[in-house]
Amino acid sequence: MVTQQLPVAVPAPPAPRRPRRRRDGRAAVLYLLPAGILLAALLVYPIYQLVLISFYDYGQPQAAGAAPLVFLGFDNYAALLSDVQFWTVLGKTVGFAAACVLGSLVVGTALAVLASRVRAVPRTLLFLASLGAWSTPAIAGSYVWLFLFDTDFGLVNEVLSGVGFTGMAHHSWTFGTFGAFGLVAAEVIWCSFPFVLVTMYAGIKAIPEEVLEAASLDGASLWRSTWTVVLPMVRPLLMIATIQSIIWDFKVFTQIYVMTNGGGVAGRNLVLNVYAYQQAFAGQEYGLGSAIGVVMTVLLLSITGLYVRSQRRSEAWL
Repeated sequence: MVTQQLPVAVPAPPAPRRPRRRRDGRAAVLYLLPAGILLAALLVYPIYQLVLISFYDYGQPQAAGAAPLVFLGFDNYAALLSDVQFWTVLGKTVGFAAACVLGSLVVGTALAVLASRVRAVPRTLLFLASLGAWSTPAIAGSYVWLFLFDTDFGLVNEVLSGVGFTGMAHHSWTFGTFGAFGLVAAEVIWCSFPFVLVTMYAGIKAIPEEVLEAASLDGASLWRSTWTVVLPMVRPLLMIATIQSIIWDFKVFTQIYVMTNGGGVAGRNLVLNVYAYQQAFAGQEYGLGSAIGVVMTVLLLSITGLYVRSQRRSEAWL
């Protein structure tokens, strides 16, 4: 007797699943869309006006409607790029920002390593003091530093002259170019290093304990384990902190303007932001000031591109 076998039902192949990366990308776009709309509403039109004014001869008479607008094309940019003072101010801005970024990274990273090694109470005190510096408004912090380094009543001059440095009595910290830039850079570092501290501390705490214990068992000192183990593993976060600090320090305005009284003696402590303010408002050359703003925007957008690229590279690590 031959038995008839029933056909075996072959399961249908599973439907192709949507790639996870594509789903994550769409979810990220949906999450970022409200903030993107708000930023576009606040930034697109002002940037459009900034670019538009940079192509015109736009001064106080044009702003008041007493004179017609004159289209100059790229004349403002040509005048700006041919001005020796612009290139001098740009060089000072780059040097000042580099000193601030380097100081913030060194201080913040060193304190992050220290915070990962000490007990809970001193670590809490360290973070509270750092967040106090971080939360201090820039203008208030600038006046505090000016009071500490005051020529006649400053605590720093009194302490230095009291311990034997008699030449520091009534010393002016804001008269010389390098002294004023150094004082402002110290204030900027003081209010900027907490960001690096928190970022690097989070990265250090994410390192497995076994790795640090293995380095300690191999006889590595604190300095060697930090340099050869910790820093390479937190390099993506270090890159993000570096580029973020560059963006902040490149466009410093308040500290320079307050602590050097608008750019120092004869403009020796000008940076691009203060220079643009002087050209646009003090000199009433709004078109030229707008051109400076456009150049700064292009430079900062380039740095922001590096920042976004570094974030993409660090996604796998995070």
